[in-house]
Amino acid sequence: MKPNIKALMIQGGWQGHEPAQTVEIMAAALRGDGMSVDVVDSLDPLADAERLGQYALISICWTMGEIAKEPLQGLLQAVKGGTGFAGWHGGAGDAFRAKTEYQFMVGGQWVAHPGGIIDYTVQITDRADPVMAGLDDFAMHSEQYYMHVDPGNHVLAATEFAGQHAPWIAGTVMPVAWKRHYGDGRVFYCSLGHVAADFTPPVVTIMRRGMHWAARHGNS
Repeated sequence: MKPNIKALMIQGGWQGHEPAQTVEIMAAALRGDGMSVDVVDSLDPLADAERLGQYALISICWTMGEIAKEPLQGLLQAVKGGTGFAGWHGGAGDAFRAKTEYQFMVGGQWVAHPGGIIDYTVQITDRADPVMAGLDDFAMHSEQYYMHVDPGNHVLAATEFAGQHAPWIAGTVMPVAWKRHYGDGRVFYCSLGHVAADFTPPVVTIMRRGMHWAARHGNS
């Protein structure tokens, strides 16, 4: 992990996903690696190109929120220009539902979590990738996200739906974590992290490594 880089983490939107608590967990993890992290509860900084220029990474946790034209364009332009983006669960994968260009950047959009809080398994699909190195498959008791996903994503972990809550999707293998690019920027997303209690050691490790990968001048 490379220290001396700066991240902007933005929290807000629907409070059921505990945005303040989950953002603080990941901010603390990044600070522990030596990264400088600013946490704010407003989307306004995204409209300030000069301010965004100081950050290597932007992370947003803003489930079901709305975003004005200027902050959205600021975010998209920053990532296209090389600033990294990373996020988790609905905070990033179900933010700004009406903004399809935002979804294009993230590489997916939440559409369902059949059964609500259930038991399922996360399967590591690319064990050679540094984000997943040394991790084994692990169990979750949380929402199992069904998403519409960009086929161009580099998938790092996945989950299989048993079909007990939606029989027509039995056997469907759904990406859980992926890497992608948007312009010159790196994008990392993980569908885990429904609430703070879901940030178990493997989840924090995946998110932390993915955020470092995404950050401008981060690991290869």
